[in-house]
Amino acid sequence: TLFHGLTVRGGLMEASMSLKARRELLNSIRERYRQAEKSTKTKILDEFMESTGYGRKHAVVLLNQDRDQTPRPRGIGRKREYDEEVKRILVQLWRIANEICSKRLIPFLPDLIEALERSGRLHLTDEVRAKLLKVCPATADKLLASERKSRGRGLTTTRSGKLLKRQIPVRTFADWNDVEPGFFEADLVAHCGDTITASYLSSLVLTDIATTWTECFALLNKCELEVLAALKQAQKILPIPLLGFDSDNGSEFINYGLQEF
Repeated sequence: TLFHGLTVRGGLMEASMSLKARRELLNSIRERYRQAEKSTKTKILDEFMESTGYGRKHAVVLLNQDRDQTPRPRGIGRKREYDEEVKRILVQLWRIANEICSKRLIPFLPDLIEALERSGRLHLTDEVRAKLLKVCPATADKLLASERKSRGRGLTTTRSGKLLKRQIPVRTFADWNDVEPGFFEADLVAHCGDTITASYLSSLVLTDIATTWTECFALLNKCELEVLAALKQAQKILPIPLLGFDSDNGSEFINYGLQEF
């Protein structure tokens, strides 16, 4: 054998080698492999592969590698900045804020934390507070992901109106800059408790974006006719003209009756 000083059976090293034994074998033959002639190198490489079970390419890399060049352990990466305590408090704040999305929650955190600490409902260390105040929406989404998943989907009474969807422009929260009075955000609130199998009332809530003036209208049924009647009533009682409104994509809003309105 070419492996001097190592236990060999039948001309080959035992197949079941521990990682420590493989490293010892590698260190013992590395220099000899580098200094050997080509034919001898081939023999050393073949025996090394048979003894360790390594593939040829991997074995060649190991034999040509410097002795102090150890592979980086797997799983060792950047240390987590936000620990379980930060996550726990963030979940608590998210629930208090009615589980709003992270893009709306994060700008609101400084005021929310200050109010809760002032009232004695929240006690934070300086370190946890500093971490919460610098968390970004994307990181907050990651920290809240497991909690959101475990909550599942809540009840929804909205059915998408598909016929006119492509004709309606999409507006996001970032598009509401410098809006004049008269443009409203419209939403339907279902007063159904924890079930939608029985009859229930709904409320149409209209909020003016510029002034935050809000009016609420009770609806017996969540349908196109009820919403249209409520909007006509709103035109009569609002202190400002109803120039337009944004809503969700429910069929009670996305229909030809409201398109003509």
